Amino acid sequence: MAITKETEIAKIEVVQSWTVQVATDQVIKEDNTEISRSRHRHVLTPFTSSVDGDTWTHSATDITGEDASVQAIANAVWTDAVKNNYKTWAEAQGV
Repeated sequence: MAITKETEIAKIEVVQSWTVQVATDQVIKEDNTEISRSRHRHVLTPFTSSVDGDTWTHSATDITGEDASVQAIANAVWTDAVKNNYKTWAEAQGV
């Protein structure tokens, strides 16, 4: 009786031009028969933004720990124009 745990990328979506939403499924199998599945979601944006007085800091999001398919989509979507639009939006929102 072998029990295994696998993580599968279930869905990758791009929202608002810069938000990459990732849904992963954790699948538990016993003797190659699925006995449990749970969905987890997380969101990636090109930067983490903060403000100190009038000075904004935009730190690039580290995606090196993401699945290769997630990295490929984020790198394709996060063009310089999209990154600049995100910074403008974040500062306007006071994020």
